[in-house]
Amino acid sequence: MKINKTNFSLIIFFLFIVISFLVGFQAGESIGLNFLSFSKNMGLLLPPVFILIGLFEVWIKKETIEKHLGDDSGFKSYLFILLLSSTMIGGLVVALPVAITLLNKGAKHSVIYTFLFSSAICRIPMTFFEASFLGLKFTLIRLLISLPLILIISIIMGTKLKIPNQKTV
Repeated sequence: MKINKTNFSLIIFFLFIVISFLVGFQAGESIGLNFLSFSKNMGLLLPPVFILIGLFEVWIKKETIEKHLGDDSGFKSYLFILLLSSTMIGGLVVALPVAITLLNKGAKHSVIYTFLFSSAICRIPMTFFEASFLGLKFTLIRLLISLPLILIISIIMGTKLKIPNQKTV
């Protein structure tokens, strides 16, 4: 087995964790436990997401996506994609595969950018969490500023940048 930089980094990381537990190094133990917790969460989140994305690929026709989110769709496509992205769980870990699927099904680039941006900052669970800590007024002001900026930037980027279509395996 050839050891490249990535493999070497992983070996060093796991050696650090093992040695930390052996010698009782508290920071290393904490890093190891956090890594296990994160790995468990991702292991529970990603398989259902990929199953749903696979079902989406099979069940939803390309013509449907092109009609509602494609180049000929109007401003309603942005409202629809904002609604879809606001209900996402998992953040960008989930949003990126969904975005690729939408792109391959014919969604226009500006809608894809809107989906990615809004799924990163305008999710409903995150908004409730933010409102409980920072207050409803702050959250509403942030959303009222963020949403128009997301739309403006997405439309500009959609006209200037084109993502090459990727065929997923």
